[in-house]
Amino acid sequence: MGKLFGTDGIRGIANVKLTGEFAYLIGKCGAHILSNNSTNNKKIIVGMDTRISSPMLENSICSGIASCGIDVIKVSYIPTPAIGYLITKYNLIGGVMISASHNPYEYNGIKFFDHNGVKLSDELEEKIEDLYFENINGFESKNSQIGKIEYSEHMIDDYRKFLLNSLDTSLNGLKIAIDCANGAAYMIAEKVFKDTGAEVLIINNNPNGTNINNNCGSTSMKEICNFVVENNCDFGFAYDGDADRCLAVDHEGNIINGDFIMGIISIYFKEKGILNKNTVVATVMSNIGLHKSLNKYGIDISEVCVGDKYVFQNMNENNYVVGGEQSGHIILLDNKTGDGILTSLILSKIVKEKGKTLKDLASCIEEFPQVLLNVNVSEGKKNIYKEDKEIVELIEKCENELLDNGRILVRESGTEDLIRIMVEGKDKNIIENIANEISNAIKNKL
Repeated sequence: MGKLFGTDGIRGIANVKLTGEFAYLIGKCGAHILSNNSTNNKKIIVGMDTRISSPMLENSICSGIASCGIDVIKVSYIPTPAIGYLITKYNLIGGVMISASHNPYEYNGIKFFDHNGVKLSDELEEKIEDLYFENINGFESKNSQIGKIEYSEHMIDDYRKFLLNSLDTSLNGLKIAIDCANGAAYMIAEKVFKDTGAEVLIINNNPNGTNINNNCGSTSMKEICNFVVENNCDFGFAYDGDADRCLAVDHEGNIINGDFIMGIISIYFKEKGILNKNTVVATVMSNIGLHKSLNKYGIDISEVCVGDKYVFQNMNENNYVVGGEQSGHIILLDNKTGDGILTSLILSKIVKEKGKTLKDLASCIEEFPQVLLNVNVSEGKKNIYKEDKEIVELIEKCENELLDNGRILVRESGTEDLIRIMVEGKDKNIIENIANEISNAIKNKL
């Protein structure tokens, strides 16, 4: 990770780390790098989620971009994956999404996309960082370099049409619940699903700036689980704040996480003969049960580090068509980033076509018990788990205890000041004890 960028753009508390002044300068630096990286139309698209701080940051970023002589297209509240799609559709030099994804409203984030509609490579992010720190005390501007800032109302409809065109079947007869997390999906999800012919029930679709991800959406599934059961829905979906994640719920209220979704879709794609090289891309966070289950179907998993941009890079290099994260970032076919609404449409199509319940489809994927713990740390202590000899030896000892019946993953968060501990195995009590032992060892060293 860089000095500013984490695994998914720049993230921080709005008006503390992410101030208007910071957004102006980072927008200016990003515009310079994007302009030098492409010969496309000298325009940058800017979208945002529904946080109270998003319009403030949007105005600052747009001003920074325009001060470089580059035109800005504002599309206001829109899902993150729409930015990537619209960049390529209109041949733009890049885009910016203002969102902290699944984080609480106090946070916000800035994600840059290149002219291919792809989240920036580490190399380009480093160039933006270098330019930022070189000009932190001021950036030369010229009167002759002023770009226009305009607002587009029709572009979100272009994205809606793209989603519908991705579905070649009617969803008539299905009753589907959707939790929009009071986020960017509120602008489009209900209309898209109604256009498919499905009966749609929507919750958490009234953002007020502070209720995004607040006890709702893909990070807080209790409400959608109960709602699906109480309203006799066939299944339901929950998005995060910028709708690049999707988790599902079956008719009994059971959560279908990203591993199950990847498993269902990859098996279906293999049956259709479109799972290239019979391989799926998953991160190190995916459950060991997914590996074992897909192996039974003759499907391999190519493993990458956490971050959907790394999933896409692997998919792009090898022409794979399914990839994702347990958290619900799912990338399909020739799309370039996780798309919650598209994922839910494809999963709905499979349920309709197969004539089975979502629970039945998910039963083909085994899930090992998993324990996840977070340890709060200061920025300078995030590497302690791999630098402290006693902690390193403890992790090795615990790994030897599990052998092939489980695994341990300890890593620093790319978006928060946390060390994340994941332990998987067949015995829940054993892995809980291991996770707590490692967590306590780290805490005692802080």
